[in-house]
Amino acid sequence: MQMYFRQRFFSWLDSYDIYGENGEALFTVEGKLSWGHRLHILDAGGAHIGTIQEKVFTLLPQFELYVGEAYLGCIRKEFTLFTPRFTIDCNDWQVEGQWLEWDYAIDSPSRGHIASVSKDVFRMTDCYAINVADPQDALGVLMVVLAIDAEKCSRS
Repeated sequence: MQMYFRQRFFSWLDSYDIYGENGEALFTVEGKLSWGHRLHILDAGGAHIGTIQEKVFTLLPQFELYVGEAYLGCIRKEFTLFTPRFTIDCNDWQVEGQWLEWDYAIDSPSRGHIASVSKDVFRMTDCYAINVADPQDALGVLMVVLAIDAEKCSRS
């Protein structure tokens, strides 16, 4: 499954549109005013299906993931010198990328390759192409990509 992630150019808070291979809207992401990043994920019909909330008083960045109102888990950035690495405590996914953090893979020791993410660097806003091996993982992969993008924005 191919998804395209595009940040809106004119928005006060983080807002994104996620499209499928044929240009159909899959998800909309709206940033909410809060202490730290707070992103609400809406399905194509506008129903709230998930939230990403940054934990603000931590040594390394952490983001809590919610599906609906239920806590799913947390994604944490690990301390590394050159290649970024994130762990997710709600499944056995691991995220490893290049040192610029534009391209990375989400893998699982038990299931193998979950998704690959690549950033289009020649755009005014953040744009990513996301290849998801299993469409059932689309929401989880989107949450990981949003958390990593929010972490990079916090650093910049």
